[in-house]
Amino acid sequence: MTVLSLFLSFSRKSPQEIIRRKRKKAKQISPAVFGFFRRRKMSPIPERAKLHVAMVVFQTGYAGNHVIVRYALNLGVSKLVFPLYRTIVAFSVLAPSAYFLEKKERPAMKTSFLIQFFLLGLIGITLNQGFYIFGLDNTSPTFASATENVVPAVSFLMAASLGIEKVKWKRKDGIAKVVGTIVSVSGSLVITLYKGPTIYQPSLRLVNRPIKAEEAEEQNKNWTLGCLCLMGHCLCWSSWIVLQSPLLKKYSARFSFVSYSCFFAVLQFFGISAYFERDQERWKITSGGELYALLYTGLIGSAMVFAIQIYVVERGGPLFVSAYLPLQTLIAAILATFALGEHFYLGGLIGAILIMSGLYLVVMGKSWENQAFFQQQQHMISSAASEFGGEENHHNNNKPRSSLNQPLISS
Repeated sequence: MTVLSLFLSFSRKSPQEIIRRKRKKAKQISPAVFGFFRRRKMSPIPERAKLHVAMVVFQTGYAGNHVIVRYALNLGVSKLVFPLYRTIVAFSVLAPSAYFLEKKERPAMKTSFLIQFFLLGLIGITLNQGFYIFGLDNTSPTFASATENVVPAVSFLMAASLGIEKVKWKRKDGIAKVVGTIVSVSGSLVITLYKGPTIYQPSLRLVNRPIKAEEAEEQNKNWTLGCLCLMGHCLCWSSWIVLQSPLLKKYSARFSFVSYSCFFAVLQFFGISAYFERDQERWKITSGGELYALLYTGLIGSAMVFAIQIYVVERGGPLFVSAYLPLQTLIAAILATFALGEHFYLGGLIGAILIMSGLYLVVMGKSWENQAFFQQQQHMISSAASEFGGEENHHNNNKPRSSLNQPLISS
């Protein structure tokens, strides 16, 4: 209901009823907007600093996840069993946290919720991690991280296609988001279709490997297949972001939602691994390096990342998280260079630049859209307050004055 229709609905009420209802309605007008301005005016600087520190930790930890998973693949772990163990570790941390932190605010469970948890676990965790690990096995940590910068653009494209996001073609925010999406998708196509020559090959690495083994591994990689798998990974991630939005409006317990999704993902990974991975030796953890990689990816790459993302999105918004994605790519490139001796290719560099440029165009467009929305809401609130104040003053002028304000003896 608009502010104008709100006032018109009270046109036949008494003045006292008008004032009473307007006061009640004023408290209900966009409480999120009131909270936004209150946080901007009253929140101390350290709170904002906490969000920046949290995002640096988030991106550093997830950049390390790319390198650690690549290291685990070099050790020969199963690409089906490893994600299963990783998800079990993450679930063992998230489930108790969800139970204690959201015990009082967790909505009642329904069959429809369980079905959505199952599907979101399949898309956002099982297929997501499956595409990721097969894509990483055929590419490198840097390019796996670079392709993930396309997630905000793909999420916007999917939301616009489903009618969740409205594109305003005549405004600069709409143009920026559309152009950013096109640039990001173009960068993804460049990475997928054009590998190019090697432009940098480091001579120093922390993990020494035989040169012949490294050359054989490079020859066995299918770069196009790996990039297509990473695109599937980004598509699943974007779908998970878009599809969870309507669910969280009905089921607001975020930790419980992620825990249920992890639980169903464990069942799905177990079924897939049990069917395809018949060799019992592939199910065993045979070295300390594999155990370290498993604990890191489960605790840091999944559990910690989920927790920090929930914390930052609630306080800083999704754009705050998206703006830090290029930092992850930079850190992953540095770690992969010194730890694994990763090669850099021209096609990957060009594609990464295009993807990051498109990312910032989408982020800027979304930021301009939010600014326009809050300005519109503030204008509506100001108009409502001024009109409400004018009617209240008019009503007070028509009321009989108190004897304390009138002369004791009339003239």
